[in-house]
Amino acid sequence: MSTPAGGTVGQRRWYYPALAMPGIVWLLLLFILPFYAIAAVAFGTRDQIFALPIPAWNPLEWQFETFSETAGELFASGGLQAQFTRTVLYVGISVVLCLLVGYPVAYYIARYGGRLKILLLTLMIAPFWMSYLMRMLAWVNLLSLKPEDPGLVNRLLLLTPFVHDPIAWNSGAVSHMTVILGLVYGYIPFFILPLYAALDRIDRSQLEASRDMGASPASTFWRVTLPLSKQGILAGAVIITLPMFGDYYTPNLLTASPENTMIGNAIDLALQGGQGTQPKGAGLTLLLSAFIAALMIYYLVSVSRAAKEAQR
Repeated sequence: MSTPAGGTVGQRRWYYPALAMPGIVWLLLLFILPFYAIAAVAFGTRDQIFALPIPAWNPLEWQFETFSETAGELFASGGLQAQFTRTVLYVGISVVLCLLVGYPVAYYIARYGGRLKILLLTLMIAPFWMSYLMRMLAWVNLLSLKPEDPGLVNRLLLLTPFVHDPIAWNSGAVSHMTVILGLVYGYIPFFILPLYAALDRIDRSQLEASRDMGASPASTFWRVTLPLSKQGILAGAVIITLPMFGDYYTPNLLTASPENTMIGNAIDLALQGGQGTQPKGAGLTLLLSAFIAALMIYYLVSVSRAAKEAQR
């Protein structure tokens, strides 16, 4: 496709905006408008008879009483604060585990995959072509604690000299680990792929220059490879952090315990519940979006700084 380099100034001015227009319309219809509808519900009122939410589409008519109550409940000691704190801990630990597990995998494929890179990447993501729900239900069976069937994982652990009784994966302190492992399993491929892309783009001559200057392989990794792959780590972390914060089905499926509910469970319960709880759920959605937006801003600032340093 030829570019309008030879066209008039007006043609060149509108050429690339016209190419971007389908994406802009898509974002307006499927992101901006639904998000505005959530804000209209969060700052709206309730029907006096049936307590149904009445969206306030005019920003001049927005009321902030319900939103202020929701924010106060989130930051005060209680159920919502515990769910939000638990969510932050779950997501933080899951991202660290994804880094510890995913970095060696991405590093091996990028450095030693050779002609098998495509095959290795395909094998890694092949199980994730299946529905997330089906994969979590498979884990429910693997971690089963029925009297007649303790589950495959427990049966394997009972063969070792370290475990003598079946582990209750869905109760107590172990249930927190179960949810975290479920999050890691569900999202780790989306962490590995951008990290692999970052590692694969590192110029081998930089690594060879480090070795020529007398640096050991370990020193080369810590001083060259790891800093150059920082943007891949941040990109992978952002990609998996966003859906993790809104996840509510993983704790529901793996433990179904109130001790493991996340902030996504509170939002789902409020939006699906009755008695006019939808504005509360919409307000929680806005607060969670603001928190995630702060993380996104940090990522964008980091990327901008890295791009400026690369240009120097």
